Amino acid sequence: MPTDDLWVTALSTWSSTREKILEHRFIADVTAELWARGIFDFAVSHSEVDNSGYDLILEARGVTRHVQLKAMHLRSSTAEFPVQARLEEKPSACVVLMIHDLRTLAIAEYRWFGAAPGAPLPSLGNSIGRQSKPNMQGIRTERPAIRRLAKRRLEPVTGVPMLVDRLFGGAEQMLGSAPVTP
Repeated sequence: MPTDDLWVTALSTWSSTREKILEHRFIADVTAELWARGIFDFAVSHSEVDNSGYDLILEARGVTRHVQLKAMHLRSSTAEFPVQARLEEKPSACVVLMIHDLRTLAIAEYRWFGAAPGAPLPSLGNSIGRQSKPNMQGIRTERPAIRRLAKRRLEPVTGVPMLVDRLFGGAEQMLGSAPVTP
């Protein structure tokens, strides 16, 4: 059996593929939970460009969420994540961290950074991001539009039902609200 080195290397070599697989898993988890709750009128939209801080827009029962997805594998020691500061401008924005199995990409845990539906994103703070690679002078320059979000600020959620509650409110709130019209 191959060592984990193959999969660790694949995380960077095939990062776009990994991101799409995890995005599809996230969408499937959330929309299947909505479906199970009898909420069939939901929408999923994608950002065509990566400059507004979000990957997806999710809508269900009158709640719109701009979602920034982040990922790390179970044995990763990542302590913080770069987040576009413009995400704070979006109403009801949030960050969802997917902690996944290195080999299968199965999501083992979700973590959440956000507020109640309709409430603004809590402050990302003032920790400015830096380039991942140094310039020719060996300096990792600042990225003024990026904030570093500490992993400890992301709340663990116990399962997809709790994640959907964070995104759209509890099941009892959702069933009584008006549907989203296309």
